[in-house]
Amino acid sequence: MHLTNGFNGRFLTFSVMCFLTAFHCGAQVDPEQRSLLEVGYDASLKGQGPPGVYGFYYYNNPGYFATNVALRLAVTPVYLDGEVGFKQLISRYTDVGIRIDGGGWGDDYYEVRQGKLIKAESFYGDGGGVSALIYQLLNPGMQIPLNLVAQGGFHYTTYTTADQTSSSFVLPEDQVDLFTRVGVRLAGKEPVLFPDLGMELSVWYERQWRLDSQTYGFNNDRSISPGVNLYWVYAGMTYGFTNSGQEVSLALTAGGSTDADRFGAWRLGGMLPLDCEYPLMIPGYYFEELTAQRFVHLYAYYEFPLVRSRLFKFRFEGATANVSYLPGFEQGPWQSGAGCALIMAPKSKTFKIILRYGYGFNAVRDGGTGSQSIGLLFQYDFEARKKNAE
Repeated sequence: MHLTNGFNGRFLTFSVMCFLTAFHCGAQVDPEQRSLLEVGYDASLKGQGPPGVYGFYYYNNPGYFATNVALRLAVTPVYLDGEVGFKQLISRYTDVGIRIDGGGWGDDYYEVRQGKLIKAESFYGDGGGVSALIYQLLNPGMQIPLNLVAQGGFHYTTYTTADQTSSSFVLPEDQVDLFTRVGVRLAGKEPVLFPDLGMELSVWYERQWRLDSQTYGFNNDRSISPGVNLYWVYAGMTYGFTNSGQEVSLALTAGGSTDADRFGAWRLGGMLPLDCEYPLMIPGYYFEELTAQRFVHLYAYYEFPLVRSRLFKFRFEGATANVSYLPGFEQGPWQSGAGCALIMAPKSKTFKIILRYGYGFNAVRDGGTGSQSIGLLFQYDFEARKKNAE
């Protein structure tokens, strides 16, 4: 069901690294005290894809060093992502952040083509980087905040073979990437597992510079682009009805790229909601199964309580995407999946457990289409426990 041998030791870290990059695009230095344990698992019942699992501790203290200095950490046993935020450093409406991340296994690469994991062309990547961020509030005094977010920095990666990487496959040389990102975000959503309330409309652009563009693979059959441009828009809303306990959510994401390579292309599939800030989830598919140059992605769910106490809820969910693929990864332009989930969450909000099932209608498997998956999502909120104990 999953990778074997050397890949197994990297299950937790692979998906966690995607999550650790998620919150460097926040609309401002996070003003809420947070202490969360997050675990996610997504497994295909047919075929073998990249590992779909994460486990990490997320901590945010908006007044750790002083009232205007915040600390955010996302921690695994082998990787640390942290940001020190300085509130109102430049002006009353301008926050500044310094972000450092690094450790093992954060840049592993898994080659998936037409529903098949190619182990001989997959390999490990370790690294880290430093970046600076500016969060600028554009509409002071308004109830719904509009923020400009700008980030720039560098990332260093070194690659090593996995146990099943082909001996004739030449790895990329160590790589230094420079990047800059800018976005405008209206409102926002909390960095928690399926928040009950949220709304966001945002537009983003990112430029990546590879200081050592090169060829690699079998007889230099693939290359690293010297520069990649990424752009995307996001519109999403989640609303929970307090009287009935029902909840609805809808998210539309559209993105594109120029000069994308395997390391800079968009990846869609799987059901891990905290693998990145804008997860492109499709039930029933492998985690990050589809490799795209451009896409339009729609995800929605509806949930309702099963008992009067609302301890248990049931969810129907679905997603569809129109995809323009990176050359060599082509398959059908429309990819869709649907699923359901059983949710356990007490009124105290100390924890949330989600057991889910998904079916990918267009997922390529063994010469045909159709794939099933199961998953588990868990969140424990230490701050909620503390508040309930007071």
